[in-house]
Amino acid sequence: MSAKYIFVTGGVVSSLGKGLTAASIAMLLESQGLKVAMLKLDPYLNVDPGTMNPFEHGEVYVTDDGAETDLDLGHYYRFTNATISKASNATSGQIYDAVIKRERRGDYLGKTVQVIPHVTNEIKKRILDCAHHDEGTDVVIVEIGGTVGDIESLPFLEAIRQFRHERSGMCINIHLTYVPFLKAAGEVKTKPTQHSVQILREIGIMPDMIICRCENPLSQEIKDKISLFCSVRKDMVIDEVDVLFSIYEVPLSLKKQQIDVKVCQLLCLPEKTSELKGWEEMVHKMRHPKDKIVIGIIGKYLQHQDAYKSVFEALQHAAIDHQVDLEIRRFESDKVLQDGDVEKTIGGCDGYLVPGGFGERGWMGKIMTAKYCREKKIPYLGLCLGMQVMCVEFARHVLKLPDANSTEMDPKTPHPVISLLSEQQGVKEKGGTMRLGTFDCNLKSGTKAEKAYGKTQVTERHRHRFEFNNVFKDQFEKNGLVISGILHNNSLCEITEVKDHPWMVGVQFHPEFKSKPGQPHPLFRDFIEAALNYKKSHG
Repeated sequence: MSAKYIFVTGGVVSSLGKGLTAASIAMLLESQGLKVAMLKLDPYLNVDPGTMNPFEHGEVYVTDDGAETDLDLGHYYRFTNATISKASNATSGQIYDAVIKRERRGDYLGKTVQVIPHVTNEIKKRILDCAHHDEGTDVVIVEIGGTVGDIESLPFLEAIRQFRHERSGMCINIHLTYVPFLKAAGEVKTKPTQHSVQILREIGIMPDMIICRCENPLSQEIKDKISLFCSVRKDMVIDEVDVLFSIYEVPLSLKKQQIDVKVCQLLCLPEKTSELKGWEEMVHKMRHPKDKIVIGIIGKYLQHQDAYKSVFEALQHAAIDHQVDLEIRRFESDKVLQDGDVEKTIGGCDGYLVPGGFGERGWMGKIMTAKYCREKKIPYLGLCLGMQVMCVEFARHVLKLPDANSTEMDPKTPHPVISLLSEQQGVKEKGGTMRLGTFDCNLKSGTKAEKAYGKTQVTERHRHRFEFNNVFKDQFEKNGLVISGILHNNSLCEITEVKDHPWMVGVQFHPEFKSKPGQPHPLFRDFIEAALNYKKSHG
């Protein structure tokens, strides 16, 4: 059977949650026994978000095969069993780059290169590439980034119009829109939705289903009005109400409105009884915690809601597993030392996490956080830069090397505890040139890392340029910092732990990218357990 296609567009405003909605629909279709593939089409001209400031774009999500992608792919991974890879994301930058390279090679045989058909053909090729990436794909869900009406989105919208025209009966369009409630008027307003759909129809796209983001459930009268003015069947107007507890309630909310059944009907797919018992139990545990813990995040991009999206979600997954209510306190790393007292600034948490990042701003605040956790025996988890922070702090205050540093922060440091990867020497271009993707790691027996994973070899995703300098390895290990994880068939340090500490672990990779609700990452699970134990012992 040939794959069927679902195109998800968004209207009225951005940040409606198209990625979350697409992932929820995919999960429900998987519960119907269907194999789903997912693709995010991003209109921006960057080749990928890898060179973007987190304040600009939020988190960069990394796939097993080393693609730096949009954070929505993190939703796809956490909600579904779909293979998330380079085939799961395409940007305008990638599309135009491919077209221009073909033109330079003469592949177009002297023809004038235009948006139609050359750019739109490349977009359609990416959709088909995603569909054929895995054998046996039943449904491909394609999310179009941006908002209908944006000039950047037009080539993508034209491409999916053509794609559906060429494959009659194999495609549907789902439009996610916003239905606001105006307090001053005391009314729900459908006009923004009407205008959004009107723009789609002018392009030649007719929605088969409209999903309405709203604060409260829509009355049947409002749904009927949207149906009438947008030429969509009444039963295909779905409301997606703001969830009270967590984003993991969204699939259950959509399931109540039988969105999976309706999609199957539209695509002439066989309908089965969905099985969501495991997911329902997970949400029940989240809603009924037995305890509470507080975790402090020491980062430099905390003002952006999505800059550490996967970190927050991985912490939540582990908290659900332990059935505890998780409170996250955010501390800007460049303000940790502003009062001259670290404990006064960040004290009161049951554990601290230092996430990845780049650049010198806030560096000292992170180092002093690691010192505070080491000396006070408070659980600490360092991710990527957070591991490097942990090593530099240990060198300065335990090995008595006060000038120890990372060459990223001080290229002339006399004690380069963290240095540039040898493969990064001479690299000039910033985009897509870090160590990216999956690498195997060997774990040392008897360590906290080995205990967490329950095995001696693991696979994790990387995104970094700098590494622990093995010149200092013996000196570190003699003084109590254990190198508990080593890159497979290599000597590069992957995991460090402080030996005489209840739980202080740093990792060079990004375990947050492989955590799922109901399947928390082992390191996050044990970190939360250590924080819970710390709270009980210091109650």
